[in-house]
Amino acid sequence: MGEGEKLQLGTVGALSLSVVSSVSIVICNKALMSSLHFIFATTLTSWHLLVTFCSLHVALKLRFFEHKPFERKAVMGFGILNGISIGLLNLSLGFNSVGFYQMTKLAIIPCTILLEILFLGKKFSKRVQFSLSILLLGVGIATVTDLQLNALGSFLSFLAVITTCVSQIMTNTIQKKFKVSSTQLLYQTCPYQSATLLFFGPYLDKLLTNLNVFAFKYTTQVTMVIVLSCMISIAVNFSTFLVIGKTSPVTYQVLGHLKTCLVLAFGYIIVHDPFSWRNILGILVAMVGMILYSYYCATEGQQKAAEAAAQASQAREGESETLINVENASTVLNKRPPVWSKEKD
Repeated sequence: MGEGEKLQLGTVGALSLSVVSSVSIVICNKALMSSLHFIFATTLTSWHLLVTFCSLHVALKLRFFEHKPFERKAVMGFGILNGISIGLLNLSLGFNSVGFYQMTKLAIIPCTILLEILFLGKKFSKRVQFSLSILLLGVGIATVTDLQLNALGSFLSFLAVITTCVSQIMTNTIQKKFKVSSTQLLYQTCPYQSATLLFFGPYLDKLLTNLNVFAFKYTTQVTMVIVLSCMISIAVNFSTFLVIGKTSPVTYQVLGHLKTCLVLAFGYIIVHDPFSWRNILGILVAMVGMILYSYYCATEGQQKAAEAAAQASQAREGESETLINVENASTVLNKRPPVWSKEKD
């Protein structure tokens, strides 16, 4: 199996793991919050990150991966920013309607593209932009219902979008700059993410719910579902860093909208959530956008690979020609004129 095939297989595996784990944890958390009334989302996320770090620490001790330290400031800043972005997204949901929160999530893709164009000089073809527009239109039709605006909620949503975009761009940039794997990066940043949310989580949850997470009655059933949610979160957190590292922040957001469509579909099939023609139409339009995005990205990736191979071939041919010219020049220099003996007439 060639390097290209291994890379494609690894990317497909990362995308599959991300979809399966994310849909699973959404269903698990929905049961935890709706049926068991544990509604402390930010604190639960801090526990997810803490369990993820502990599991990675055990994996490190068992030598499943190597610890590769790099700039502590970058690690600390990235970890704290990730924790803040999660908290802001939860606050945005608490101070806005569900429809406006979905609009906030839709805004992450265009904002990410804009930041990458402005600060990283990245270019997106018109075909990719067209496919993303169709995707966002479909998800908007399927999920956005009521739009109730307020100044504080809008400001929190703006901050949530910016911090989320920056943190996801940094995930991709840091892995490539410092040549660290997704596991190594996640292991080093998890303590800062979990510490940030462990500190602010109970206060945010109390602000949003008027309830104290520590005063909640933890029955055996609640505890078991929380443990299950934490176990699934290991795969979710790992696959997030893996997908962004192997693809891009925009592709990860596209994948996130696919998960939204799948959650809607599973909710209708399994839990019998209310479903309308608008949901069906939106999911179909979004699927068309995802298929076009995947096709255009694959096509452009093949074109870039072909161009890189052609340039490498030309470079090798140029080196061969240079070597031949050098050898010819050496041959010419070695052909000395005949030396006449003075003893001959």
